[in-house]
Amino acid sequence: MILISYGTRPEWIKIKPLIDRFEKERIPFKILFTGQHMHIANFDYDYALQVDKCDNRLNEIISSVLRSPSNIFDGVDYVLVQGDTASTYAVGLSAFNHGVKVIHLEAGLRTYDLENPYPEEAYRQMISRIANIHLCATTNNRDFLEAEKAPGEKHVVGNTVLDNLRDVSSTYGDKVLVTMHRRENLEIMDKWFTELNRIAENNRDLKFVIPMHPNPNVQKHKSLLTAFEIIEPLPYDEMIDAIASCKFIISDSGGIQEEASFLNKRVIVCRKFTERTESIGGHSILCTSPNDLKERFEQVNTNFQIDLPSPYGDGFASHKICNILKDR
Repeated sequence: MILISYGTRPEWIKIKPLIDRFEKERIPFKILFTGQHMHIANFDYDYALQVDKCDNRLNEIISSVLRSPSNIFDGVDYVLVQGDTASTYAVGLSAFNHGVKVIHLEAGLRTYDLENPYPEEAYRQMISRIANIHLCATTNNRDFLEAEKAPGEKHVVGNTVLDNLRDVSSTYGDKVLVTMHRRENLEIMDKWFTELNRIAENNRDLKFVIPMHPNPNVQKHKSLLTAFEIIEPLPYDEMIDAIASCKFIISDSGGIQEEASFLNKRVIVCRKFTERTESIGGHSILCTSPNDLKERFEQVNTNFQIDLPSPYGDGFASHKICNILKDR
């Protein structure tokens, strides 16, 4: 029996193709919902945790998971965790403390800078020390784990998020899709927004659209985006449609780099570092400062069409994972 854990929308998006495949392959599993994004808990799960309140959100999540009843591990051979959130680390640690083997989906991502991204880089490194099976998206991810002498099996399977996109077709419209939300950008979000708006004002032939993240530290700067179409966060299917039909993307998201590469859309990545280096120079271009955004925009705006295979997989990661796990 495999216990599959998730708590956020991005985690659900990446485990859903795997759950569908487990059902087809008749691999027994249960689902644990750890409760960070309550608005996505609209389907069946076997266990749900309540995140208690304290003075630190990350501590809230970890302490709530570690206090969860031990019967969630009854009859469980493996716990599968996805990504690099606080709950991913906490569920992995709790499984380890109960003598249950850990499967890490999306293993081996690295920047080796604990502040970029914070706190995800620390969590993903700690999970790698206790995982028994590492499911890596790329050979680079596997090589990092090998170099670190991380224990356990290491398999390159691609990223499961691409399994959602096999039937999606791309076109190139006149919209520039923008998403900004990362913790490490919050202190300078006003600078990013000011430069983004200046670019939008100077490129009236394009439509700049931003699904505004609900974080108050992002929302408080939205008045700076006077030349933008500001919309509510999009459901996943609508977000994929927006990616598939835009001209290109400006974002600090990690997952969008993967999805955009599969749909052959270029991304200006607004971060100091990215753990998804495989697409840099092809599908994506790094912009480490708002001061560099205009130059990066001009580079991509005049060279936005590409036709390259995604470095993050072929859209069949769930099939490969099932072949690895089904005899266990």
